[in-house]
Amino acid sequence: MMNALASLDWFLIATSLAKTVFLLFLVVLPMVSYTVYAERRVSALIQDRLGPNRVGFPTTLLGLKTDISPFLGGLGQPIADAVKLLLKEDFTPAHVKKFYYWIAPGLGIAAVIVTLAVIPFGSSFLGVPMVIANVNVGPLFIFAISSLSVYGIVLAGWSANSKYPFLGGIRSSSQMISYELALGLSVVPLFLILGRLNLPEIVQYQVKNGWLLLPFTDGKLTLKEVLLWIPVFISFVIFTISLFAETNRLPFDLPECETELVAGYHTEYSSMKFALFFLGEYAAMIAGSSLVVTMFLGGWHLPFIPDGANQGGLDFLHAVPAWIWGIVNITVFFGKVAALLFFFIWVRWTLPRFRYDQLMRLGWIYFFEIAFINVILTAGILAFFPN
Repeated sequence: MMNALASLDWFLIATSLAKTVFLLFLVVLPMVSYTVYAERRVSALIQDRLGPNRVGFPTTLLGLKTDISPFLGGLGQPIADAVKLLLKEDFTPAHVKKFYYWIAPGLGIAAVIVTLAVIPFGSSFLGVPMVIANVNVGPLFIFAISSLSVYGIVLAGWSANSKYPFLGGIRSSSQMISYELALGLSVVPLFLILGRLNLPEIVQYQVKNGWLLLPFTDGKLTLKEVLLWIPVFISFVIFTISLFAETNRLPFDLPECETELVAGYHTEYSSMKFALFFLGEYAAMIAGSSLVVTMFLGGWHLPFIPDGANQGGLDFLHAVPAWIWGIVNITVFFGKVAALLFFFIWVRWTLPRFRYDQLMRLGWIYFFEIAFINVILTAGILAFFPN
């Protein structure tokens, strides 16, 4: 019995490590790098210019006559940026509070990476569930840990002993308090409807009953389901907009507003410390998009082809091995995340920045009240339609 338990513990540790390495080093970090590349190319298209289109892969170093520049060039740009940031001089100004100045970038990105542990990025692969930590309070865990990332920004602004970073840190803490209330309240209707806080179970519910935001079902929707779609849509709008504020993205990028604060809280940073802040912002976009996909857009579920076990009359699909469906589900999940990242980029290069008083008014006077009323609306619908 003890040997069986010991082997089970080692299997759990080994699979958890494998999923961590896959998610962090093979998916998230490359996705961060090429999201930056995508942002530069999409912004160039919006502004009618070229963007990065020269940097390829230096195959001349291997003895070939020319470098490879696929897809009009530019695909090697993230690699060149990473090499530049790694080799750049790590300069620490003399006037900063050095201990806090050094730990601030790590605090910013560590909290974001930890939240990825509870995101179900697939159904299963070779019998192993595609979630690192299957906890029963997934959304609460994400809200609790992600709120810690603001400490890195506040410490960066305070430890720099400079007015622009300090103002950026103050703005970030105020902005976080303003929008986390609306962010948390916006998902309460989902918990009332679903009756669970386990993220893999939330995805499984959507596999059987249709996505919360876009309910694909075989039968007709009942009156209760139609009425509940209204608070779900309101929750989606509030949650998504609040996510822009939580990740300091335009039109809510007041903590790093270039026209007022030079670069905001990371004005005094360079080299890899600056890169960690940069990575933290884009990793937060990926984590937030993953949570939106999980709670509103069916997670890894593909409509009409749920999981390989029930294909709705498509008998030939039963012959496809289960491990292939596992890869398909993972691909579908990150495809949805990539679509939301494109939406983040599109909004940034389309909308102007809010004034700070407008940002505060939107969070406290509009979003907070609408999210609170939305909870009452959901509870009322559930009370009048108990079954």
